[in-house]
Amino acid sequence: MNKLVLENLGKRYGPLAVVQNMDLSLSEGEFVSLLGPSGCGKTTTLRMIAGFVDPSEGCIRMNGEVLSHPGGSVPPERRGMSMIFQSYAIWPNMTVRENVAFGLTVRRMPAAQVRQRVDEILAVVHLDHLAERYPAELSGGQQQRVALARAIVVRPQVLLLDEPLSNLDANLREEMRNEIRRLHDEFGMTTVYVTHDQSEAMAISDRIAVMNGGNLEQIDTPWALYNRPRTRFVAEFIGRTNLLQGVLREDGIVCGGFRIDTRALDTGGHAAGTDVAVSIRPQALRLHAAQEQGATPVTVRSRTYLGEHWDYVVSPAEADSVELRVSASPGAVFERGGSAWMSLNRDGIAVLP
Repeated sequence: MNKLVLENLGKRYGPLAVVQNMDLSLSEGEFVSLLGPSGCGKTTTLRMIAGFVDPSEGCIRMNGEVLSHPGGSVPPERRGMSMIFQSYAIWPNMTVRENVAFGLTVRRMPAAQVRQRVDEILAVVHLDHLAERYPAELSGGQQQRVALARAIVVRPQVLLLDEPLSNLDANLREEMRNEIRRLHDEFGMTTVYVTHDQSEAMAISDRIAVMNGGNLEQIDTPWALYNRPRTRFVAEFIGRTNLLQGVLREDGIVCGGFRIDTRALDTGGHAAGTDVAVSIRPQALRLHAAQEQGATPVTVRSRTYLGEHWDYVVSPAEADSVELRVSASPGAVFERGGSAWMSLNRDGIAVLP
């Protein structure tokens, strides 16, 4: 049985459909991120899961029990869930220990058990030496750890996180996303994580649900979303891509002067002669100094050195109006205006409807 199920879930405010026809199932212990641009409906979906917002259509089930439907919802405090907000929402007048103990105290747990469990979780999140400090005396990352500890200490069935790292600097975000994943693995919690940061979602998720305009575009593993996008939106939103128009032939797709061999590609059942869109990841293209079998001659239009790789823009010799971005290793050095040969790795190519 799935742990958490969203079935045909929708939310309307008057004529505006914020979320519509949302079907999503989470297994026990799974980490799923809701990813998309601002206004796509991901936070509204999370608030419906938490019980703060009632759905207009569909229902939410946990362990087979209906939690939410248009006729009524189980209140948030009876759902067995914990939620971490973007602002952390920790009490400024309470110490770290008091903040973490708050959920256990309101549940009227015996004081000795509260202290034992709080001590255990503070050690897990590496805050035991700061137990008597107040939030104003902590860094942003330490405050985030307090919020995590407070959410986890009550041992929720589902952990909900609403863009919890958006207030942190880049280095601290990377550290904290790893910490969130570590705690998830240690406690085995079913987790729903909302973010607009694709690299964040790719780094920590088992699966990612990409949302756009209130709709679920695709839910898949990070690898599949990147290498096998099923819509143009997913192809463009997840990472960088070269999105080209081409014509499907019997032996390949002709795109602006070069041909893509389709023998190992899913062409979506399109017939020969059909116009198709093709997503080609920059990492799927390779530049060579000498001609190789199947390679296409190209001209190097521009280049940018980014330390870990070169970012090239090239044009096929037979279609100089087409520009393709290519990621190359630091040792693959080609001059602006010079010539090279380009081959394709089919793993990074997807034919789109």
